[in-house]
Parts: sequence; structure tokens; C-alpha cells
Amino acid sequence: MRAARSVQVRGVVQGVGFRPFVFRLANANALTGWVLNEESGVDIHLEGTDPALDAFLRDLRTEGPPGARITSIDVRPSESAGLSEFRIRESRSNGHPTVRISPDLPVCEQCLEELFDPADPRYLYPYINCTNCGPRYSVIESLPYDRPRTTMKSWTLDSLCAGEYHDPSNRRFHAQPVACPACGPRYTSAIGEAASLLNAGKIVAVKGIGGYHLVCDAANSEAVHTLRERKFRKEKPFAVMVRTLEVARRWVDLSPEAEALLTSVARPIVLAPAKVELTGIAPDNHELGLMLPYAPLHYLLFEAGCPEVLVMTSANRSSEPIAYQDDDARERLAGIADAFLIGERPIARRVDDSVARVGACGPVILRRSRGYAPGVVATLPVSRPILAVGADLKNTVTLVIDGQAFMSQHIGDLDHYQALQSFERTVQDLVSMYQVDWKDLLVVHDLHPQYVSTVEALKLPVLHRRAVQHHRAHIASVLAERGQWDTRVVGVSFDGTGYGDDGTIWGGEFFVGSVRGGFQRVMHMRQAVLPGGDAAARNPVQCAAEFLSQIQDLPTLDFPDRYQRSLRLVEKQVRTFATSSVGRLFDAAAAILGFVRDVSFEGQGAMWLEHIAHAASNVDRYAFPVLQEQLDFRPLLRAVAQDRAIGRDLGEIARAFHRGVASGLCEAVQKLSGQYGTSIAVLSGGVFQNELLLGDAKAQLESVGIDIWTNVAVPPNDGGISLGQAALCGVFDA
Repeated sequence: MRAARSVQVRGVVQGVGFRPFVFRLANANALTGWVLNEESGVDIHLEGTDPALDAFLRDLRTEGPPGARITSIDVRPSESAGLSEFRIRESRSNGHPTVRISPDLPVCEQCLEELFDPADPRYLYPYINCTNCGPRYSVIESLPYDRPRTTMKSWTLDSLCAGEYHDPSNRRFHAQPVACPACGPRYTSAIGEAASLLNAGKIVAVKGIGGYHLVCDAANSEAVHTLRERKFRKEKPFAVMVRTLEVARRWVDLSPEAEALLTSVARPIVLAPAKVELTGIAPDNHELGLMLPYAPLHYLLFEAGCPEVLVMTSANRSSEPIAYQDDDARERLAGIADAFLIGERPIARRVDDSVARVGACGPVILRRSRGYAPGVVATLPVSRPILAVGADLKNTVTLVIDGQAFMSQHIGDLDHYQALQSFERTVQDLVSMYQVDWKDLLVVHDLHPQYVSTVEALKLPVLHRRAVQHHRAHIASVLAERGQWDTRVVGVSFDGTGYGDDGTIWGGEFFVGSVRGGFQRVMHMRQAVLPGGDAAARNPVQCAAEFLSQIQDLPTLDFPDRYQRSLRLVEKQVRTFATSSVGRLFDAAAAILGFVRDVSFEGQGAMWLEHIAHAASNVDRYAFPVLQEQLDFRPLLRAVAQDRAIGRDLGEIARAFHRGVASGLCEAVQKLSGQYGTSIAVLSGGVFQNELLLGDAKAQLESVGIDIWTNVAVPPNDGGISLGQAALCGVFDA
């Protein structure tokens, strides 16, 4: 007896070969019916015997395409229509899309085999792809995901590609970006010539999946130095691409977990301890950031004989967004690149490489972009649409549709005009792609009235807006990932800067509460008064001036003139701003130990401090006590200054400082845990990118029975703020 079922599948099920998979599975089980894409996922109608239907549903859950991520399958009885075959139907659009868009996928093994097979029609074709691999988010212009709604719409399929596209037995069946040398886009320059230029020490701008990279030979110190000078990137580490996993193992110490991350479908840049030094690649850093090839073009470059380790950095001048449009790239990179390798396929939106590491608390994403975005990072118990616009540094935005929190790719620092343009485009992009009516949106922004993201939020044509305090958003982002709305926790938010309830600069905060119940600030680090405000973040000596002005009996320290000038500002209370920032505390310690120059990128002083601390072991911690509901930095920095004055090893001082900060954190959390009756500590904020600090804190807290929760799906830095903003306002509205 034949029966019928209606099946709705939700998750990442468009653009990953899911409909062809369903087609083949239905035919294998002698089922009739149809499958189509619609706004929220994939709809299936099935007709057949009960055993065949059961077998189909079993395999549907377990044997899907590698890029698919099923979050729910809803099966209901249906009326039989007496269909005689199974077909893939055209997509339908009846309402607002809520489907999860697939991130861009790395080229699959089958396509790689064809790429290097001289007998294959796509031999050496840099745009080879199939339903299991290739571009997705970077080429999608609107939903549902079909070829006319992608940047491939200008290329008409020839007989070869059309035949495969319509052949249910072929893995390119309904692969939207499918193309071949006869009908698809090409690269305008010879890949072999580009490889020769790289071998000759030249810098080549290479158009990739989500934008351009600036590429040079990582082992050629002169080329690397030239790239730094032209790009105005003085010391910030470069990422490198290695030809194979075996090459990666020669350059860095890869744990099994790090290898799994490096070879995962996201193909992020993975930070790992360096085994060798590549001159100029990562100055004053014990880690290297490596990635494997993920686009056919990368494999073709290596096959053409280019160096086995390449600097592959975002194509921009320092801190600007990555160039992704051809004319803009030619203009912006004209003084940097010696040559351009340009592909004809347009990029719908810029998508940087993601950055991740395996740390003390497991894998963590430090920059969430290609391979991850725009995936769902949490499911909130809300129905209304929410747009959270994030912070000004490391900006991301999060759009919540039917409770699903879609986080954008990394946008960057909004004090750069191009980044602001990218922010505006991303907001419009997400809202239009998901067809949200502006009047229905709740827009959430930071509490800081002068943040660029706040100002932009106030311009949006919406009726409802709310502000969320920066550090509460950090804590909420961790709990939102876990779906913990009512769990009471001690939240620790350590970062560089954030606007507090009292108008001062927070950054060393302790909260108690839950997402639904709110977070009460119950403790913080003792305040310092920063001379010059934000300028102090660019020069650790200015940070040191106020921190040290509060400490008696200091030894004489050798500081440049800026220190005395900053002290005078502190004494006169001119252009000074109160702060409880642990990020600035790290800067002050770095200055005491000799980092007295301007930083050339955010967090450089703290990274230098962590770097020199790695060489030390078996070092006692300095005191960082809790005094009158505040962490008192004075004993901590006094000890740093005294040991510096007597000539103690800098690495030992830096290590004792890290252990001191962790000890103070642990003492504060223990006290609050006992006082408020919770054994869970949530740690978030940019300071917790410091692996030494996080490892020390984890060991100490777990030894006294306190569980640690940290970010996993979103960055602990300001890249995770938009999720926390959405969670706090979303749950409040639920």
C-alpha cells in the first residue's frame, strides 16, 4: 500500500547539493514526488511504500552532502497525488526567506582529480566546482539560491555543463556556479606567469573567493619587507598559505585538534606554535597563522611551481577592508602589487579569511568570516526580527529571523571609511536578502553614543531601537551560543575599552546574573585615569603614567619624555578619562618592561608581553588582590616595576604578571560564586584571546570546582558583540 509524506528540512540545505542528493535517494528507494527550495529550507513530497519511506528518512538524516548541516526535519502525513516519477521543481517564493545560506566551500577531492586530469574537459580550469564544493555566500545575490540569483548569471551553460546540470546521476546536478573553459569565466593572466613572478620575489595581487590577496614568497625576506613597506603594515603578523599539510607540520607544531581545524570544511587560518622563524612574517610572536589551499586557483599556483609557503594577506592598506571589486583593486593596490591575477567572475560581497586556534578551552574562532559566515551562531527564543549592529572594532552584524541568529562576515574597524561603507552594504545586504520590512525590525546598538555603529543605527528607517552595554553583550554572547537564558553565572569581561553605565571606560568587569534576568555589575578593577583617552591605547607609556602615578615607593624607571608629559596631564586632570580596563593594564605592564613605542596594531603591547612570557616557567605569581570589591592593580604593577629595576629576566616578570592577573580573577570569581550561589564563570572579551592568561585562569578555577564557559562559535573579541546584543534584547522581548 502506498503512502505519502510531506517533509520539511531546515539548516544549511541550499547550495550544497541537497536537492540532487534527495533526488538520488528517492529514486534509490523507488519513491515518487518532488523536492524544491523555498524560503526556509527544502520541501519534499514523497509517495511510496512505508518501508521505502522509512528507509529514505533514515538515510536523509545520516548520508547528506558534506556541506549540508541539518538542524530539523519535520515529517507529516500527506495526500497522495498519484505521481509517477520524482522531480526537482523550481524554487518557490511565498514569504520571507529564513534558509541558512551555505558558506563558501573548499574545492573537493573529486574536482581536484579532474583539475589535474589532462583528459578532463575542466583540466586546469580555475573555476571548477560541483555541488560538494565551491563558492556560495560570495556569489549569492538573493534567495532562494538559484543560478539567476548569483554572479554567474551572465554565463550561459554550454552543452557539456547543461548536460551535467540536468543529469540527476551527476554530482553537478543543479550546481549553480557550474562552468567550464568553453562557457564560463576565466582568469585574464597566465597562472604560470604569476608563479614565476612569485619565485622572482615579486608581489602579486590575486583575486580569490571573497576578495583579493597580496601574495609573495614567505621565505624571501626582501619581498616580505617590501610588502610591509608598501602596505604600511609595520609589525602585525602575516598569514601564510602552505602547499600541503606536510609542509605545515614542518613550520608549526600541530596538535591533532589543530590539524582537524586546519583541514575542516571552513579552511580557516589556524594559529599554532611556530617551529621555525620566517623573517618578518610574525615579529615578536611565538605563533604563525597558516592555512591550506581552498580554491582551485591556489592548487594551480602551487602546481605551476610557486614557492611552497606564501604570504597570503588581505589585499588592502593597513586596516582597510579587503579589496574585492576589480576596478577598486587596481586603484587601491596599484602602488603595492607588481602584477595582478584577475578572474572574471564577480564577487558579490567581500569575505575575509577566518582565523581560529585550538586554545586552553578548545577550538575558538578569532575572526569569523569565510567558511563560517553567514551561518547561524545561535537560536534565540524570539519571533520578531532583530538587527544587532555590533561594536566599532572588529565589527560584525547579526540578523535574527524566526529566532535564528545569522552573523555576518568580519567587516573590520569602522573608523575607516571603506569599512563603514562595507558595514552599510552588509546591513542592507542581509535585510534585503531575507526580505525584512524595516518597520518590523528592532535595531540594537552599543550604549556608546558616539560609536560609529550607534550613529549608523540611529539613521536606519526603523521604529524601535535599544542600546546594550558593551561588556554585558560579551557575556551574553557566550550564553547565547549555549542557549542558556536563565542560568545564573559570574561573568568576567576583560577587554580594552567599552562605554560603561557611568560614562567611564570599562574593561575589567565582573557581573552576576543571567541573560533573561540581566547582569548586575558587582566588581571591577580599580580605576586608573588615562591621559589622552583613546590615544593611550596607541602608546603603552601613556597607560603606564596613570597606573604608576597611584603607586608609592616606585623605583626609578627609564621611560621616554612622553611619560613625564602624560604624568603632567594626570596631575592637572586635563584630557583624562577614568578606566577599569584590563587591556590598558597589560599595556602599562608592557611599557614597564620596555615596550615604549607606539603600537602599530591593536593589542600589540599585550601580544608582546605574552610572547616574552612564554619562555619562562616555574615562576611565582604577583599579587593582584581583591580590595573593597575591586581588583587592586597597585601590588601587581609595583612588583613588575621593582623586578624590572633589579634586572630580573623580562620573561619571568611577564610570566609572573600573567599568573597574577589569573590569580586575581580567580579570587574575585570564587568570592562572587560563594556570595551569589553559582559555580559557572563566563569569560569573554578581547583579553581572553591571551592563551597564557586563559590557561592559568582555567587551571585555577577548575581546581576549586568552578566551570568555565567561553566563546566557541563567535569571537571573544568585539567580533562577538553583535550576538550578545541580539540575545539581550531578543530574550527581553520574548
